[in-house]
Amino acid sequence: MNVLFIMADQLRWDHLSCAGHPHLHTPNIDALAARGVRFSQAYVTSGVCGPSRMSYYTGRYPISHGATWNRVPLPLGEVTLGEMIRAHAAARGDEGPDLWLAGKTHVMPDLEGLKRLSIEGQSELGHLLERGGFREIDRHDGHHETGDADGYGAWLRVRGYDSANPWSDYVISAIDEGGQVVSGWHMRNVHLPARVQEAHSETAYMTDQAIGFMREQGSRPWVLHLSYVKPHWPYMAPAPYHAMYRYEHCLPTVKRASELDNAHPVLAAYRQHEESATFARDAVVRHVRPAYQGLIKQLDDHLGRLFNEMADMGRLDDTLVIFCADHGDFLGDHWLGEKEQFFDTVQRVPFIVADPRRQADVTRGHVDSRFVECVDVVPTILETLGIPVPGHRVEGRSLLPLLHGQQPAWREFVYSELDYAFKGAPLALGRHVHQCRAFSLRTATHRYVNWLDLPEQLWDLRSDPDQFDDLGRQSSTEGQRQHLRARLLDFLSHRKHRTTLSDEAVQRSTAAHKKAGVFYGQW
Repeated sequence: MNVLFIMADQLRWDHLSCAGHPHLHTPNIDALAARGVRFSQAYVTSGVCGPSRMSYYTGRYPISHGATWNRVPLPLGEVTLGEMIRAHAAARGDEGPDLWLAGKTHVMPDLEGLKRLSIEGQSELGHLLERGGFREIDRHDGHHETGDADGYGAWLRVRGYDSANPWSDYVISAIDEGGQVVSGWHMRNVHLPARVQEAHSETAYMTDQAIGFMREQGSRPWVLHLSYVKPHWPYMAPAPYHAMYRYEHCLPTVKRASELDNAHPVLAAYRQHEESATFARDAVVRHVRPAYQGLIKQLDDHLGRLFNEMADMGRLDDTLVIFCADHGDFLGDHWLGEKEQFFDTVQRVPFIVADPRRQADVTRGHVDSRFVECVDVVPTILETLGIPVPGHRVEGRSLLPLLHGQQPAWREFVYSELDYAFKGAPLALGRHVHQCRAFSLRTATHRYVNWLDLPEQLWDLRSDPDQFDDLGRQSSTEGQRQHLRARLLDFLSHRKHRTTLSDEAVQRSTAAHKKAGVFYGQW
Protein backbone atom coordinates (compact mmCIF):
# COMPACT_ATOMS: atom_id res chain seq x y z
CA MET A 1 0.00 0.00 0.00
CA ASN A 2 0.98 3.60 -0.68
CA VAL A 3 -0.36 6.53 1.32
CA LEU A 4 -1.30 9.97 -0.01
CA PHE A 5 -1.95 12.37 2.87
CA ILE A 6 -3.43 15.59 1.44
CA MET A 7 -3.91 18.68 3.55
CA ALA A 8 -5.37 22.06 2.58
CA ASP A 9 -4.55 25.12 4.66
CA GLN A 10 -7.40 27.05 6.28
CA LEU A 11 -10.15 25.21 4.38
CA ARG A 12 -13.56 25.43 6.05
CA TRP A 13 -15.52 22.20 6.43
CA ASP A 14 -18.65 23.76 4.88
CA HIS A 15 -16.94 24.91 1.67
CA LEU A 16 -17.34 21.66 -0.28
CA SER A 17 -20.34 20.63 -2.34
CA CYS A 18 -20.35 17.18 -0.70
CA ALA A 19 -20.78 19.03 2.64
CA GLY A 20 -23.72 20.99 1.29
CA HIS A 21 -22.34 24.19 -0.23
CA PRO A 22 -24.95 25.18 -2.83
CA HIS A 23 -22.71 27.10 -5.25
CA LEU A 24 -19.10 26.00 -4.74
CA HIS A 25 -18.93 22.74 -6.68
CA THR A 26 -15.99 20.46 -5.82
CA PRO A 27 -16.63 17.36 -7.97
CA ASN A 28 -13.17 15.85 -7.52
CA ILE A 29 -13.21 16.03 -3.73
CA ASP A 30 -16.78 14.75 -3.89
CA ALA A 31 -15.60 11.81 -6.01
CA LEU A 32 -12.96 11.01 -3.39
CA ALA A 33 -15.72 10.95 -0.76
CA ALA A 34 -17.71 8.59 -3.00
CA ARG A 35 -14.69 6.25 -3.11
CA GLY A 36 -14.26 6.35 0.67
CA VAL A 37 -15.82 7.76 3.82
CA ARG A 38 -16.49 11.41 4.61
CA PHE A 39 -16.25 12.01 8.34
CA SER A 40 -18.70 14.84 8.95
CA GLN A 41 -17.64 15.47 12.56
CA ALA A 42 -13.86 15.85 12.25
CA TYR A 43 -12.00 18.33 14.46
CA VAL A 44 -8.52 19.69 14.97
CA THR A 45 -6.70 19.90 18.30
CA SER A 46 -6.01 23.61 17.84
CA GLY A 47 -7.36 26.30 15.56
CA VAL A 48 -3.80 27.37 14.69
CA CYS A 49 -1.62 25.99 11.86
CA GLY A 50 1.45 24.96 13.87
CA PRO A 51 -0.03 23.03 16.81
CA SER A 52 -2.71 21.46 14.62
CA ARG A 53 -0.15 20.20 12.14
CA MET A 54 2.18 18.91 14.85
CA SER A 55 -0.78 16.88 16.14
CA TYR A 56 -1.36 15.55 12.63
CA TYR A 57 2.35 14.59 12.38
CA THR A 58 2.82 13.08 15.87
CA GLY A 59 -0.61 11.68 16.71
CA ARG A 60 -0.48 13.68 19.96
CA TYR A 61 -2.37 16.61 21.45
CA PRO A 62 -0.60 19.99 21.81
CA ILE A 63 -0.51 19.68 25.60
CA SER A 64 1.51 16.49 25.04
CA HIS A 65 3.78 17.47 22.12
CA GLY A 66 4.37 21.01 23.40
CA ALA A 67 4.27 22.98 20.12
CA THR A 68 1.36 25.12 21.26
CA TRP A 69 1.53 27.91 18.67
CA ASN A 70 3.11 28.73 15.33
CA ARG A 71 6.38 30.04 16.75
CA VAL A 72 6.90 27.16 19.17
CA PRO A 73 9.34 24.48 17.92
CA LEU A 74 8.37 20.83 18.14
CA PRO A 75 10.61 19.48 20.94
CA LEU A 76 13.44 17.27 19.78
CA GLY A 77 12.13 14.37 21.86
CA GLU A 78 8.88 14.21 19.91
CA VAL A 79 8.76 11.44 17.31
CA THR A 80 6.98 12.17 14.05
CA LEU A 81 5.35 9.92 11.46
CA GLY A 82 8.45 9.83 9.26
CA GLU A 83 10.64 8.62 12.11
CA MET A 84 8.13 5.92 13.01
CA ILE A 85 8.08 4.65 9.44
CA ARG A 86 11.86 4.66 9.11
CA ALA A 87 12.41 3.03 12.51
CA HIS A 88 10.14 0.15 11.55
CA ALA A 89 11.98 -0.36 8.26
CA ALA A 90 15.33 -0.28 10.05
CA ALA A 91 14.15 -2.87 12.57
CA ARG A 92 13.08 -5.14 9.71
CA GLY A 93 16.35 -4.59 7.89
CA ASP A 94 14.73 -3.33 4.70
CA GLU A 95 14.28 0.03 3.04
CA GLY A 96 10.51 0.13 3.15
CA PRO A 97 8.57 3.29 2.22
CA ASP A 98 9.68 6.72 3.35
CA LEU A 99 7.71 9.86 4.18
CA TRP A 100 8.01 12.59 1.56
CA LEU A 101 6.73 16.15 1.52
CA ALA A 102 5.50 18.43 -1.23
CA GLY A 103 4.25 21.69 0.25
CA LYS A 104 3.76 23.12 3.72
CA THR A 105 4.45 21.73 7.19
CA HIS A 106 4.94 24.76 9.48
CA VAL A 107 7.54 22.69 11.38
CA MET A 108 9.77 24.93 13.49
CA PRO A 109 13.15 23.29 14.23
CA ASP A 110 14.19 22.84 17.86
CA LEU A 111 17.52 24.58 17.31
CA GLU A 112 18.29 24.75 21.03
CA GLY A 113 17.77 21.00 21.34
CA LEU A 114 19.98 20.31 18.33
CA LYS A 115 22.68 22.57 19.76
CA ARG A 116 22.47 20.95 23.19
CA LEU A 117 23.01 17.50 21.65
CA SER A 118 25.65 18.76 19.19
CA ILE A 119 23.63 17.55 16.22
CA GLU A 120 24.69 19.36 13.09
CA GLY A 121 21.97 20.46 10.70
CA GLN A 122 24.16 19.39 7.78
CA SER A 123 24.08 15.75 8.91
CA GLU A 124 21.31 13.47 7.65
CA LEU A 125 19.89 13.14 11.16
CA GLY A 126 20.05 16.88 11.77
CA HIS A 127 18.47 17.56 8.39
CA LEU A 128 15.51 15.28 9.15
CA LEU A 129 15.04 16.56 12.71
CA GLU A 130 14.97 20.15 11.50
CA ARG A 131 12.25 19.21 9.02
CA GLY A 132 9.97 17.19 11.25
CA GLY A 133 11.06 13.85 9.82
CA PHE A 134 10.05 14.67 6.24
CA ARG A 135 12.20 14.08 3.19
CA GLU A 136 11.42 17.13 1.14
CA ILE A 137 10.56 17.15 -2.54
CA ASP A 138 9.95 20.87 -2.09
CA ARG A 139 8.82 22.58 1.08
CA HIS A 140 6.83 25.76 0.55
CA ASP A 141 4.99 27.12 3.59
CA GLY A 142 3.45 30.08 1.75
CA HIS A 143 3.04 33.62 3.16
CA HIS A 144 6.84 33.92 3.13
CA GLU A 145 9.35 35.20 0.62
CA THR A 146 10.75 32.71 -1.89
CA GLY A 147 14.25 34.05 -2.26
CA ASP A 148 15.62 30.53 -1.97
CA ALA A 149 18.29 29.24 -4.33
CA ASP A 150 16.12 26.29 -5.31
CA GLY A 151 12.53 25.22 -4.90
CA TYR A 152 9.44 27.19 -5.91
CA GLY A 153 11.12 30.61 -5.97
CA ALA A 154 13.94 29.50 -8.24
CA TRP A 155 11.46 27.61 -10.42
CA LEU A 156 9.48 30.83 -10.90
CA ARG A 157 12.56 32.85 -11.81
CA VAL A 158 13.52 30.32 -14.49
CA ARG A 159 10.07 30.90 -16.02
CA GLY A 160 10.57 34.61 -16.36
CA TYR A 161 9.33 36.00 -13.07
CA ASP A 162 12.35 38.23 -12.73
CA SER A 163 12.48 39.15 -9.07
CA ALA A 164 14.46 38.44 -5.95
CA ASN A 165 11.14 37.47 -4.34
CA PRO A 166 8.76 36.31 -7.07
CA TRP A 167 6.22 35.08 -4.54
CA SER A 168 5.63 38.61 -3.24
CA ASP A 169 6.01 40.33 -6.60
CA TYR A 170 3.96 37.92 -8.74
CA VAL A 171 2.15 35.14 -6.86
CA ILE A 172 0.39 37.46 -4.41
CA SER A 173 0.47 40.67 -6.45
CA ALA A 174 -1.74 42.06 -9.22
CA ILE A 175 -1.98 44.94 -11.67
CA ASP A 176 -4.73 47.38 -10.71
CA GLU A 177 -6.98 49.44 -12.98
CA GLY A 178 -4.33 52.19 -13.08
CA GLY A 179 -1.58 49.84 -14.20
CA GLN A 180 0.14 49.79 -10.82
CA VAL A 181 1.47 46.66 -9.08
CA VAL A 182 -0.54 46.11 -5.91
CA SER A 183 -0.18 43.54 -3.13
CA GLY A 184 -2.59 40.84 -2.08
CA TRP A 185 -1.67 41.57 1.52
CA HIS A 186 -4.18 44.39 1.05
CA MET A 187 -7.42 42.47 0.79
CA ARG A 188 -9.01 45.25 -1.24
CA ASN A 189 -7.02 43.85 -4.20
CA VAL A 190 -8.14 40.20 -4.12
CA HIS A 191 -10.73 40.76 -6.88
CA LEU A 192 -7.80 41.17 -9.28
CA PRO A 193 -6.01 38.22 -10.93
CA ALA A 194 -2.61 37.34 -9.51
CA ARG A 195 0.34 38.27 -11.75
CA VAL A 196 1.41 34.63 -11.95
CA GLN A 197 -0.01 32.38 -14.65
CA GLU A 198 -2.40 29.76 -13.30
CA ALA A 199 -0.07 26.94 -14.38
CA HIS A 200 2.68 28.54 -12.30
CA SER A 201 0.62 29.15 -9.16
CA GLU A 202 1.32 27.48 -5.83
CA THR A 203 -1.51 24.97 -6.19
CA ALA A 204 -0.55 23.97 -9.73
CA TYR A 205 3.14 23.75 -8.85
CA MET A 206 2.68 21.44 -5.86
CA THR A 207 0.33 19.22 -7.84
CA ASP A 208 3.02 18.91 -10.50
CA GLN A 209 5.56 18.01 -7.83
CA ALA A 210 3.30 15.23 -6.50
CA ILE A 211 2.64 13.81 -9.97
CA GLY A 212 6.33 13.86 -10.85
CA PHE A 213 7.19 12.13 -7.59
CA MET A 214 4.69 9.33 -8.17
CA ARG A 215 5.97 8.75 -11.68
CA GLU A 216 9.54 8.51 -10.42
CA GLN A 217 8.64 5.91 -7.78
CA GLY A 218 7.44 3.37 -10.30
CA SER A 219 6.39 0.26 -8.37
CA ARG A 220 8.22 1.21 -5.16
CA PRO A 221 5.92 1.88 -2.18
CA TRP A 222 5.75 5.44 -0.90
CA VAL A 223 4.09 7.77 1.59
CA LEU A 224 3.52 11.34 0.40
CA HIS A 225 2.27 14.36 2.32
CA LEU A 226 0.88 16.75 -0.29
CA SER A 227 0.24 19.92 1.66
CA TYR A 228 -1.33 22.85 -0.17
CA VAL A 229 -0.93 26.41 1.15
CA LYS A 230 -4.31 27.48 -0.21
CA PRO A 231 -6.95 28.70 0.43
CA HIS A 232 -4.95 30.36 3.23
CA TRP A 233 -4.39 34.11 2.89
CA PRO A 234 -3.23 36.14 1.04
CA TYR A 235 -6.43 35.37 -0.84
CA MET A 236 -4.96 36.06 -4.30
CA ALA A 237 -6.15 33.71 -7.03
CA PRO A 238 -4.86 33.50 -10.60
CA ALA A 239 -7.19 33.97 -13.54
CA PRO A 240 -9.80 32.68 -14.10
CA TYR A 241 -10.38 31.67 -10.50
CA HIS A 242 -10.19 35.23 -9.16
CA ALA A 243 -13.54 36.11 -10.77
CA MET A 244 -15.33 32.76 -10.77
CA TYR A 245 -17.74 33.65 -7.94
CA ARG A 246 -19.80 36.60 -6.77
CA TYR A 247 -20.94 37.29 -3.24
CA GLU A 248 -24.39 35.83 -3.95
CA HIS A 249 -22.58 32.50 -4.49
CA CYS A 250 -21.19 32.61 -0.93
CA LEU A 251 -22.60 31.30 2.31
CA PRO A 252 -24.27 33.93 4.51
CA THR A 253 -22.16 35.41 7.28
CA VAL A 254 -22.90 33.74 10.63
CA LYS A 255 -23.08 36.55 13.19
CA ARG A 256 -25.51 38.45 15.39
CA ALA A 257 -25.26 41.86 17.00
CA SER A 258 -26.12 40.26 20.35
CA GLU A 259 -22.75 38.46 20.31
CA LEU A 260 -21.05 41.79 21.00
CA ASP A 261 -23.02 42.42 24.20
CA ASN A 262 -21.13 41.40 27.35
CA ALA A 263 -18.81 39.22 25.28
CA HIS A 264 -16.21 37.00 26.92
CA PRO A 265 -13.13 39.15 27.67
CA VAL A 266 -10.76 37.12 25.46
CA LEU A 267 -13.25 37.06 22.61
CA ALA A 268 -13.82 40.79 22.97
CA ALA A 269 -10.05 41.35 22.85
CA TYR A 270 -9.74 39.21 19.72
CA ARG A 271 -12.40 41.32 18.05
CA GLN A 272 -10.08 44.29 18.48
CA HIS A 273 -7.36 42.63 16.39
CA GLU A 274 -6.92 44.21 12.98
CA GLU A 275 -8.06 41.14 11.08
CA SER A 276 -11.30 40.94 13.09
CA ALA A 277 -12.02 44.68 12.91
CA THR A 278 -11.53 44.45 9.14
CA PHE A 279 -13.69 41.37 8.64
CA ALA A 280 -16.42 42.88 10.83
CA ARG A 281 -17.16 45.14 7.85
CA ASP A 282 -19.72 43.65 5.47
CA ALA A 283 -17.95 45.22 2.49
CA VAL A 284 -14.79 43.24 3.30
CA VAL A 285 -16.65 39.96 3.66
CA ARG A 286 -18.44 40.54 0.36
CA HIS A 287 -15.12 41.28 -1.34
CA VAL A 288 -12.98 38.45 0.08
CA ARG A 289 -15.26 35.43 0.23
CA PRO A 290 -15.60 35.06 -3.57
CA ALA A 291 -11.80 35.01 -3.92
CA TYR A 292 -11.55 32.42 -1.12
CA GLN A 293 -14.02 30.22 -2.99
CA GLY A 294 -12.05 30.64 -6.21
CA LEU A 295 -8.95 29.27 -4.49
CA ILE A 296 -10.93 26.23 -3.34
CA LYS A 297 -12.27 25.64 -6.83
CA GLN A 298 -8.72 25.79 -8.18
CA LEU A 299 -7.62 23.27 -5.56
CA ASP A 300 -10.41 20.90 -6.54
CA ASP A 301 -9.54 21.17 -10.23
CA HIS A 302 -5.92 20.26 -9.59
CA LEU A 303 -6.90 17.39 -7.31
CA GLY A 304 -8.92 16.11 -10.25
CA ARG A 305 -5.81 16.32 -12.41
CA LEU A 306 -3.84 14.46 -9.73
CA PHE A 307 -6.45 11.71 -9.33
CA ASN A 308 -6.66 11.23 -13.10
CA GLU A 309 -2.88 10.79 -13.28
CA MET A 310 -3.01 8.32 -10.39
CA ALA A 311 -5.73 6.35 -12.17
CA ASP A 312 -3.61 6.18 -15.32
CA MET A 313 -0.67 4.90 -13.25
CA GLY A 314 -2.85 2.39 -11.40
CA ARG A 315 -2.15 4.13 -8.12
CA LEU A 316 -5.75 4.67 -7.05
CA ASP A 317 -6.00 0.89 -6.59
CA ASP A 318 -3.14 0.59 -4.09
CA THR A 319 -3.10 3.96 -2.31
CA LEU A 320 -4.86 5.02 0.88
CA VAL A 321 -5.89 8.66 0.38
CA ILE A 322 -6.56 11.04 3.27
CA PHE A 323 -7.91 14.53 2.61
CA CYS A 324 -8.20 17.08 5.43
CA ALA A 325 -7.41 20.64 6.56
CA ASP A 326 -5.44 22.09 9.45
CA HIS A 327 -8.34 24.40 10.52
CA GLY A 328 -11.03 26.66 9.07
CA ASP A 329 -11.36 30.42 8.53
CA PHE A 330 -13.83 32.84 10.14
CA LEU A 331 -14.12 35.20 7.15
CA GLY A 332 -16.29 37.48 9.27
CA ASP A 333 -18.35 34.85 11.09
CA HIS A 334 -18.91 35.81 14.73
CA TRP A 335 -17.33 39.24 14.01
CA LEU A 336 -13.92 37.58 13.65
CA GLY A 337 -11.18 37.18 11.10
CA GLU A 338 -8.55 34.45 10.88
CA LYS A 339 -8.99 31.46 13.23
CA GLU A 340 -8.03 30.23 16.77
CA GLN A 341 -11.29 30.60 18.73
CA PHE A 342 -13.51 27.67 19.73
CA PHE A 343 -16.23 27.79 17.09
CA ASP A 344 -17.01 24.93 14.71
CA THR A 345 -16.28 27.41 11.90
CA VAL A 346 -12.59 26.96 12.70
CA GLN A 347 -12.30 23.78 14.75
CA ARG A 348 -14.31 21.53 12.43
CA VAL A 349 -12.58 20.47 9.20
CA PRO A 350 -13.23 18.43 6.05
CA PHE A 351 -11.97 14.88 6.48
CA ILE A 352 -12.20 12.12 3.87
CA VAL A 353 -10.45 8.74 3.85
CA ALA A 354 -10.50 6.43 0.83
CA ASP A 355 -9.18 2.90 1.37
CA PRO A 356 -9.10 0.97 -1.95
CA ARG A 357 -8.99 -2.46 -0.31
CA ARG A 358 -12.01 -4.72 -0.46
CA GLN A 359 -12.44 -4.61 3.34
CA ALA A 360 -13.58 -0.99 2.92
CA ASP A 361 -16.25 -1.80 0.33
CA VAL A 362 -18.88 -2.00 3.08
CA THR A 363 -18.53 1.73 3.88
CA ARG A 364 -17.64 3.13 0.47
CA GLY A 365 -19.53 6.37 -0.15
CA HIS A 366 -20.79 6.62 3.44
CA VAL A 367 -20.91 9.69 5.66
CA ASP A 368 -19.78 8.83 9.19
CA SER A 369 -20.87 11.18 11.98
CA ARG A 370 -18.63 9.75 14.70
CA PHE A 371 -16.08 12.12 16.20
CA VAL A 372 -12.72 12.09 14.43
CA GLU A 373 -9.63 14.07 15.45
CA CYS A 374 -6.48 15.02 13.60
CA VAL A 375 -4.45 12.80 15.96
CA ASP A 376 -6.09 9.82 14.22
CA VAL A 377 -4.06 10.25 11.03
CA VAL A 378 -0.79 8.81 12.37
CA PRO A 379 -2.24 5.54 13.72
CA THR A 380 -4.38 5.15 10.59
CA ILE A 381 -1.33 5.42 8.33
CA LEU A 382 0.79 3.17 10.54
CA GLU A 383 -1.85 0.43 10.63
CA THR A 384 -2.28 0.71 6.85
CA LEU A 385 1.45 0.10 6.43
CA GLY A 386 1.48 -2.77 8.93
CA ILE A 387 3.57 -0.82 11.44
CA PRO A 388 2.82 -1.27 15.17
CA VAL A 389 1.42 1.89 16.74
CA PRO A 390 3.62 3.09 19.64
CA GLY A 391 0.88 3.17 22.24
CA HIS A 392 2.97 5.00 24.85
CA ARG A 393 3.17 7.98 22.51
CA VAL A 394 0.29 8.07 20.06
CA GLU A 395 -2.94 9.45 21.49
CA GLY A 396 -5.14 9.08 18.41
CA ARG A 397 -7.01 6.04 17.14
CA SER A 398 -6.80 4.25 13.82
CA LEU A 399 -9.80 4.85 11.59
CA LEU A 400 -9.43 1.57 9.70
CA PRO A 401 -11.97 -0.26 11.90
CA LEU A 402 -14.56 2.40 11.01
CA LEU A 403 -13.64 2.20 7.32
CA HIS A 404 -13.97 -1.58 7.41
CA GLY A 405 -17.46 -1.55 8.89
CA GLN A 406 -16.57 -2.44 12.46
CA GLN A 407 -18.37 -0.88 15.44
CA PRO A 408 -15.77 -0.35 18.17
CA ALA A 409 -16.51 1.71 21.27
CA TRP A 410 -15.72 5.25 20.19
CA ARG A 411 -14.96 8.69 21.67
CA GLU A 412 -17.80 10.79 23.02
CA PHE A 413 -16.11 14.17 22.59
CA VAL A 414 -13.24 15.95 20.90
CA TYR A 415 -10.60 18.17 22.50
CA SER A 416 -8.92 21.41 21.46
CA GLU A 417 -6.70 24.02 23.09
CA LEU A 418 -5.28 27.48 22.52
CA ASP A 419 -2.10 29.28 23.56
CA TYR A 420 -2.91 32.93 22.82
CA ALA A 421 0.20 34.43 24.44
CA PHE A 422 1.58 35.45 21.04
CA LYS A 423 -1.39 37.60 20.02
CA GLY A 424 -2.41 41.14 20.91
CA ALA A 425 -5.24 40.03 23.21
CA PRO A 426 -3.00 39.47 26.29
CA LEU A 427 -1.68 43.02 26.03
CA ALA A 428 -5.20 44.41 26.08
CA LEU A 429 -6.16 42.13 28.99
CA GLY A 430 -2.95 42.51 31.01
CA ARG A 431 -2.39 38.75 31.00
CA HIS A 432 0.95 37.07 31.73
CA VAL A 433 2.04 34.49 29.15
CA HIS A 434 1.41 31.67 31.64
CA GLN A 435 -2.22 32.79 31.92
CA CYS A 436 -2.89 32.64 28.18
CA ARG A 437 -4.16 29.08 27.82
CA ALA A 438 -7.59 27.68 27.10
CA PHE A 439 -8.87 24.09 26.93
CA SER A 440 -12.07 22.92 25.30
CA LEU A 441 -14.30 19.88 24.96
CA ARG A 442 -16.89 19.54 22.23
CA THR A 443 -19.57 16.88 22.76
CA ALA A 444 -22.56 16.10 20.58
CA THR A 445 -24.61 18.58 22.59
CA HIS A 446 -22.24 21.20 24.07
CA ARG A 447 -19.05 23.16 23.52
CA TYR A 448 -17.22 23.95 26.77
CA VAL A 449 -14.12 26.16 27.15
CA ASN A 450 -11.99 26.59 30.27
CA TRP A 451 -9.94 29.83 30.27
CA LEU A 452 -8.10 29.13 33.58
CA ASP A 453 -8.98 32.02 35.91
CA LEU A 454 -11.26 33.79 33.41
CA PRO A 455 -14.96 32.93 32.97
CA GLU A 456 -15.82 29.67 31.29
CA GLN A 457 -17.70 29.46 28.01
CA LEU A 458 -20.56 27.10 27.23
CA TRP A 459 -22.81 26.71 24.21
CA ASP A 460 -25.81 24.39 24.02
CA LEU A 461 -25.50 23.09 20.46
CA ARG A 462 -28.94 21.52 20.48
CA SER A 463 -30.73 24.87 20.60
CA ASP A 464 -27.83 27.01 19.39
CA PRO A 465 -25.83 25.10 16.75
CA ASP A 466 -24.19 28.29 15.42
CA GLN A 467 -22.85 29.22 18.88
CA PHE A 468 -24.44 32.62 19.26
CA ASP A 469 -25.40 32.48 22.96
CA ASP A 470 -22.55 31.92 25.42
CA LEU A 471 -24.05 30.42 28.60
CA GLY A 472 -20.76 30.17 30.47
CA ARG A 473 -21.51 32.86 33.02
CA GLN A 474 -25.09 31.91 33.78
CA SER A 475 -25.70 30.40 37.20
CA SER A 476 -28.26 28.02 35.70
CA THR A 477 -25.49 26.22 33.76
CA GLU A 478 -23.18 25.62 36.72
CA GLY A 479 -24.14 21.94 36.90
CA GLN A 480 -23.43 21.34 33.22
CA ARG A 481 -20.16 23.26 33.42
CA GLN A 482 -19.08 21.31 36.50
CA HIS A 483 -19.77 18.06 34.64
CA LEU A 484 -17.75 19.13 31.59
CA ARG A 485 -15.00 20.56 33.79
CA ALA A 486 -14.62 17.16 35.42
CA ARG A 487 -14.52 15.44 32.04
CA LEU A 488 -11.83 17.86 30.89
CA LEU A 489 -9.75 17.17 33.99
CA ASP A 490 -10.13 13.43 33.46
CA PHE A 491 -9.07 13.79 29.82
CA LEU A 492 -6.00 15.87 30.68
CA SER A 493 -4.96 13.46 33.42
CA HIS A 494 -4.74 10.65 30.85
CA ARG A 495 -2.29 12.33 28.46
CA LYS A 496 0.77 10.30 27.53
CA HIS A 497 3.80 12.04 29.01
CA ARG A 498 5.99 8.95 29.60
CA THR A 499 7.43 8.68 26.11
CA THR A 500 10.96 7.36 26.67
CA LEU A 501 9.82 3.85 27.58
CA SER A 502 7.22 1.80 25.76
CA ASP A 503 4.23 0.20 27.48
CA GLU A 504 5.70 -3.22 26.73
CA ALA A 505 8.98 -2.26 28.41
CA VAL A 506 7.09 -1.10 31.48
CA GLN A 507 5.17 -4.39 31.61
CA ARG A 508 8.42 -6.35 31.41
CA SER A 509 9.75 -4.33 34.36
CA THR A 510 6.63 -4.60 36.51
CA ALA A 511 7.35 -6.28 39.88
CA ALA A 512 10.70 -7.49 38.50
CA HIS A 513 13.01 -5.87 41.08
CA LYS A 514 14.18 -9.20 42.53
CA LYS A 515 15.28 -10.34 39.07
CA ALA A 516 17.46 -7.25 39.04
CA GLY A 517 19.06 -8.16 42.37
CA VAL A 518 17.03 -5.73 44.51
CA PHE A 519 15.49 -7.31 47.66
CA TYR A 520 14.11 -4.39 49.67
CA GLY A 521 11.48 -5.00 52.34
CA GLN A 522 12.40 -8.60 53.24
CA TRP A 523 12.42 -9.70 56.89
